[in-house]
Amino acid sequence: MKKVSVIVLIMVLSLPVLIAQNNQVKNDLVGTWKFDAPYAPEGYSSGTIVVSIVEQKHTTTMAFTGNDFKFPGENVKADKDSVLFSVYIDGQDVKVMLKIENDTIMSGKAIYSEGEIPITLTKTTASEAEIKQ
Repeated sequence: MKKVSVIVLIMVLSLPVLIAQNNQVKNDLVGTWKFDAPYAPEGYSSGTIVVSIVEQKHTTTMAFTGNDFKFPGENVKADKDSVLFSVYIDGQDVKVMLKIENDTIMSGKAIYSEGEIPITLTKTTASEAEIKQ
């Protein structure tokens, strides 16, 4: 009887540890992200990047403020906390590398023929996205 009660006590005490491991915050890349790139050429310094999942693969599109065209991301590689993709803009292949910092902020850089441009992104809420459409 003592052995059974000791085993039950150990199981009860270890249960919170197991639950805490499963409750770790999972960063979610999927969504609409508003970006700012203050050092980018004029017309390319702000806009949105949409990260979604289509047929179990991550996809991206990039749109610039004041322009209705959406540039599709190519060679999209997404990890649990980062996303890498390329976009073809005005005859240039631009590589975008982003890393999630928390649930609402990502940062990274865009690399093109003239150098690197730092990018900061803020996740928009569903209500903000609906208002803009």
